[in-house]
Amino acid sequence: MSTASRLAGEMSVPVRNMAQGRNRDRWFFTGMAAACALTVFVGFAPTYYLKGITGAPEISPLVHLHGILATAWMLLFLTQTALVATHRTGLHRRLGVLGAGLAVLLVVVGFMTGVTAARLGVTPPGGPPPLAFLSVPLGTITAFTILAGVGLYHRRRSEIHRRLMLLATIALLAPALARFRYFGPGGPAVAIGGTCAFVIACLVYDRSAHGRVHPAFLWGGLFLMVSLPLRFATGRTDAWLSIAGWLTR
Repeated sequence: MSTASRLAGEMSVPVRNMAQGRNRDRWFFTGMAAACALTVFVGFAPTYYLKGITGAPEISPLVHLHGILATAWMLLFLTQTALVATHRTGLHRRLGVLGAGLAVLLVVVGFMTGVTAARLGVTPPGGPPPLAFLSVPLGTITAFTILAGVGLYHRRRSEIHRRLMLLATIALLAPALARFRYFGPGGPAVAIGGTCAFVIACLVYDRSAHGRVHPAFLWGGLFLMVSLPLRFATGRTDAWLSIAGWLTR
């Protein structure tokens, strides 16, 4: 074998490995998007998606709108990851404009839904008082806003963008995971532990597939995990109760 042929063969190895890594990434992100969508469906099935079968109480138009927007986000995110996996990046970018608008609507309606529930005295079974609990849904919305906002800002830097958008979607899973109590254990412990499990899966994948954890996964994931217990702890403070009282007035 000539020197030129040997060099060409050696150069083709990292190129081939890079292509294989990108292919693994595409299907990992699609699989995680599907897992997020399935988690939301299972968590909200008894009280929302299958309420006609379970006989769950009726919900207000505002809550229904919030459910529609959250469902639309999960389906759009799954579609977006599938488009990237099948190399249809042009359509992915065009739908990204719709995704940005949907994210804004989800934040606004999610904020209104949380505040309205606190004003009406709605709280999970066995949960803290409404004003104290308000820190939890608003904390979820805040985490989603930060992660999605930074992810959209870096939309031209795909390695950062897709990781932060996945973490933003994972940030929305806590309410669904807490509702696993309809099937067994649930509540704050499952919401926090389940969300952290999704984040850890991202970190482990990056480490095993690329030999290192990408900073977007590392710092975004740490931010999300630390924010989870802080949401519950914040609700117990006098400062938060004053803020919550002002919001609900």
